Amino acid sequence: MKNVCHMCMIPIAMSHTPPEKENYCSFCFKDGEFVYKGNDVKEFQRITYEALREKKTGFLTAKLFTWMIGHAPHWKKQSKSYRRVV
Repeated sequence: MKNVCHMCMIPIAMSHTPPEKENYCSFCFKDGEFVYKGNDVKEFQRITYEALREKKTGFLTAKLFTWMIGHAPHWKKQSKSYRRVV
């Protein structure tokens, strides 16, 4: 999982600016904190899909990137900590 964002799975090289935090792109981690404050992967996928489509990303490409988010290390870590609390 090297060289991809651990939250959104895009290649780190696609960041507009150098990443502030190792393993996270500049879209997901900015000004010392995560841009998306929630912990709902489905909501994050919806927001990401809509943003990709607004930027004229093709339907299948947007769906593929959105699907990949569910397999990102950041979300796997979130679901493990959630299970411990419940």
